[in-house]
Amino acid sequence: MRIVDLLQAEAIAIGGHPADKAAAIAQLVDLHDTAGNLNDKEAYKAAIIAREQQGTTAVGEGIAIPHAKTDATKRAALAAMTAPEGVDYGAFDGPSSLLFMIAAPDDGGDTHLEVLSRLMTILMDIEFRQKLMEAATPEEFLRIIDAKERERFADEVKAEAAADMEGSVEDTELLIDEVKAERAEKKAEKEAAAAAAEGYRILAVTACPTGIAHTYMAAEALTKAGEARGIPLKAETNGSGGTKNRLTKAEIAAADGIIVAADKEVEMARFDGKLVVIVKAADGINRPDELIDKIVSGEAGVYHAEKGARGAAEDVAGESAGRKIYKHLMEGVSHMLPFVVSGGLFIALAFLIDGIAGVPQDGDFGTGTPVSAWFKTIGGFAFSFMVPILAAYIAQSIADRPGLVVGFVGGFMATLGSTFGLPGGDIPSGFLGGLLAGFAGGYAMLGIEKLCEKMPDSLAGIKQILIYPLAGLGAIAVIMCAVGPFMGMINTGMSNALTWLSDNNFGILLGMILAGMMAIDMGGPFNKAAYVFGTGMLALGTDASFQIMASVMIGGMVPPIAIALSTTFFKNRWTADERKNGPVNYIMGLSFITEGAIPYAASDPLRVIPSCVVGSAVAGGLSWLFGCTLMAPHGGIFVVPVIGGALMYLVALAAGSVVGMLMLALLKKKRED
Repeated sequence: MRIVDLLQAEAIAIGGHPADKAAAIAQLVDLHDTAGNLNDKEAYKAAIIAREQQGTTAVGEGIAIPHAKTDATKRAALAAMTAPEGVDYGAFDGPSSLLFMIAAPDDGGDTHLEVLSRLMTILMDIEFRQKLMEAATPEEFLRIIDAKERERFADEVKAEAAADMEGSVEDTELLIDEVKAERAEKKAEKEAAAAAAEGYRILAVTACPTGIAHTYMAAEALTKAGEARGIPLKAETNGSGGTKNRLTKAEIAAADGIIVAADKEVEMARFDGKLVVIVKAADGINRPDELIDKIVSGEAGVYHAEKGARGAAEDVAGESAGRKIYKHLMEGVSHMLPFVVSGGLFIALAFLIDGIAGVPQDGDFGTGTPVSAWFKTIGGFAFSFMVPILAAYIAQSIADRPGLVVGFVGGFMATLGSTFGLPGGDIPSGFLGGLLAGFAGGYAMLGIEKLCEKMPDSLAGIKQILIYPLAGLGAIAVIMCAVGPFMGMINTGMSNALTWLSDNNFGILLGMILAGMMAIDMGGPFNKAAYVFGTGMLALGTDASFQIMASVMIGGMVPPIAIALSTTFFKNRWTADERKNGPVNYIMGLSFITEGAIPYAASDPLRVIPSCVVGSAVAGGLSWLFGCTLMAPHGGIFVVPVIGGALMYLVALAAGSVVGMLMLALLKKKRED
């Protein structure tokens, strides 16, 4: 499907003047609505805003491409706007003046991604972008795009024309044959050129977290830079629609080197022994010639998969040690959370069932009926994998695949509390032991790989399948048996300390601190640290640990609700767009999606963030004071039936949200408009 098939004149605004990002979004949504592309305008707008909260869709070079896939749209469609004065859309290189907004239905497959890929490809042409900015009417804007598509994608355009032709069968077949002949000719030319050049000299892999704009722009920029210099270059895209243009073993073997322009993990082991440069996706867009020079000149480093090295001298733009450790931890946490969430909900359901059945709240609570016992047992199975999965994926993030078995076994030993005398278990070290197993196992495996570097090449084949697993298992067994008992003591001490804090009313302070941390950066490192601590404490299974989880979740629910309340009752503190989007935060807050507050915090951090932190801290402290407990690590209002002291929990939530709202009213100035 072509771009001009998705873009109507009614959905194009020439010479727009949006005051800010929110205004630009509102105008583009209005264009979609005017063109009849939407089922529900407000729901679509909310989906666009939710996507922006994950990270700006501005891609640099003066371009922004907001997008959303939702059932609020009738069909795959585009809206466009030129803004000569530019609008601050959060791009790294300045204002955005050319904006395209994509609307895609939930059941539309990957059509919108294919069109986006095509859009990214042609927008890399500076002259083309200039023509679009100079267009005087929507019709001229469409004609410029149509001409560019016919030039850049001539084969596809002709093939589509052949398929849609309503003339005679003979004419249609003739045109299809013509297209096939042209394709065959071009393919032969490409194969001849590739043969002459002995394959692609440089290969590239591009990827970004969302797998849309930056992925395709980086691929196109690198490919065009290679063509301009007469250097055959092939780019693999790891987009949200899957991996396209995948590199083959033969191409990798024959290439001079590989450029990895990615903001997320990609498959790296296949590049073992090759010159590799690793950079951010944005560098693939902005510095293609420089990256190609590093390969051509041999300046790039040699990647060794066995070492788990990240590849080249251009290693992730000089990340700090703390940032790397944080990323390793988040890799483990992201894989652990599904086990925690599902297992926690099953266990919570077991307690709910026993509560309804009138089972005494003693040591057998949660297994008092056959149904509750079934739920608690299955939930326990999921929980039992929590620590081993955490450790396994931390270790794999550090040492690649060889670290997986080491981390998994180390994490399992942590759950047992293995010692030299009792390898079957003594004092479980739980979550803390899992962290130790993951990091110690990962770095131990890197050390083992380093020691094996000088082994004869004839033994290289057995490293992965024998030497690494054997040495790694021995190393982690010694580490966990030696250090694990001390971690177990700390784990037990933490449990006793939490019980003491709870019994002596000091737990209120802990609840306030953890809840306040949830509101500091709303999804950032402070938020994640508090949440990881809360979910980790669930494994202790004590009332104090459940109180911690309750304080953590309520702290994450308050910021969006406080902002929603403020936009409802103190309208003169907010812009028209902020007031219009405010009600969405009721839903996000009640669903425990703290990120709903980010746009408001970003626009006025010095007033919004302190207000949210104070509101969350009040709610967290009250939750602890009321003795509220939570065994489910997520769910917001939807898991209230399984919250201990649910009524008072809602009171604490309301109180914290109102405090946050009042602070916002006090700190934010009234707007003249």
